Amino acid sequence: MATPLITLDQLGNRLQSTPDPGAGEQAITDASGLVRAVARQQFTFVSQETVILGGATRTLTLPERPLVVDGSNPLTVVELGEYGGPNFTATEGFQFTRQGNELLRGYPWYPMTRLQGWPWVRYLGVWAYHVQVTYSHGYTTIPDDVTAIVLDVAQSLYTNPTGLRSWQVPEYTEVYATELLGAATVNSIRKRLSATGRKRTTHSI
Repeated sequence: MATPLITLDQLGNRLQSTPDPGAGEQAITDASGLVRAVARQQFTFVSQETVILGGATRTLTLPERPLVVDGSNPLTVVELGEYGGPNFTATEGFQFTRQGNELLRGYPWYPMTRLQGWPWVRYLGVWAYHVQVTYSHGYTTIPDDVTAIVLDVAQSLYTNPTGLRSWQVPEYTEVYATELLGAATVNSIRKRLSATGRKRTTHSI
């Protein structure tokens, strides 16, 4: 199970009261899962995950951000051989450069009409059709803007678990924020994530 993006204490601070542990944890789990699903990002730190991406282009975009590369978290990029051909391990600074979470193949000095020799039958300066990448990604501390979004959703799920728009008893009526209910929740999360640039736009195959 993925690590929740907020804690019960954070939810309590938002509610300005002590939440019921069972209901609070459920709201946190649901809110974290919903934000992750819309963003298509884990956010929490993951060490050495292996994915296979579609290539055949100069730019290879890693699905999870931010990319973490250091002595404990190496970046391994392997172009998978086609038609039984051998795999090829690409070296950063030689076969490709890194810019954010994008891996860029350099343009060759000669025309792109020239093909690589055996066992490669594709244009130089372009990734293979399938590329296997092992990399570390995510945050050890969840960013404040992501925390705020998850708290908003968790608060709504905790205070209004059945998704009511309003309820009333004699001489009292309470109306809930409609933008945090039902399908509107997803649209609200999507807009806020897009505004902060934290929503994934590419995916692995």
